[in-house]
Amino acid sequence: MTAPARDALQFPDSDSHQLEDYLPLPSSGEYARPEHIAKPFVTLTFATSLDSQLAIAPGVQTALSGPRSKAMTHFLRSRHDAILIGAGTATADNPSLNCRIEGVGGYGSEGLVGQPRPVVVDPHGRWQFNEESKVLRLAKEGKGKAPYIVTCTSPSADRRAILENVGGKFLLLGLSAKDVSQAGSSWHIILDALRQQGIQSVMIEGGGFVINDLLGPGPAYSLVDSVIVTIAPTWLGKGGVQVCPDGGSERLPVTRLQNVRWVPLGEDVVLCGRPNKSIR
Repeated sequence: MTAPARDALQFPDSDSHQLEDYLPLPSSGEYARPEHIAKPFVTLTFATSLDSQLAIAPGVQTALSGPRSKAMTHFLRSRHDAILIGAGTATADNPSLNCRIEGVGGYGSEGLVGQPRPVVVDPHGRWQFNEESKVLRLAKEGKGKAPYIVTCTSPSADRRAILENVGGKFLLLGLSAKDVSQAGSSWHIILDALRQQGIQSVMIEGGGFVINDLLGPGPAYSLVDSVIVTIAPTWLGKGGVQVCPDGGSERLPVTRLQNVRWVPLGEDVVLCGRPNKSIR
């Protein structure tokens, strides 16, 4: 063990045990053989305001989580093989996509044990990363893993070299433009590509398009195993990025959670539940 980094976070057992029923089983820290994985366990998690906004405006990074729920997010990352976001979030936030819980690799432990694999879904090559992008820089520093980029566009030799030099890779999928634009239709293919890499669990953090796509009516909803939402005591107002999936039938809601638990964390409250797929 090494000394924890100064920015390491702590999440006590008294809080973490309340989340266990909604998490994948702890992994061994090594990726499994693809044939041993039926489907990656999918946890959909995000922070929202009281008016269901993820951000105050499109493309604007907006901090909503308090200290305890922020630490919870990093604890959740430590319990998943991968953390997935869309290209829009990667572009707007320049995120770190690592885990800073005290005791994981780079924050008190050798190697990268406990660090999730960042995954950026970028069908059209929108994310213009470079060597100074946070996620790549942390990979070079041994404080996180390099990302996998899921795309339908063949990358240039320069972009491929930048990514592969820190241990990342492109996952080139045979999807058409119609597949990508049709809500929910490509998630089975994306998750299967991650399964082929031995990834057993995926924590999906956003952004708005990804969340609404997965929660809307359609085939993608059946892939979600658990939903964990941080609700902050604030309003962001009109014009923001809202969690508002397309509607279902007149009689049934788009989504209803079951086995629900509410967990207070400081001034925030965390909603945990499992999708009730029988209403679809």
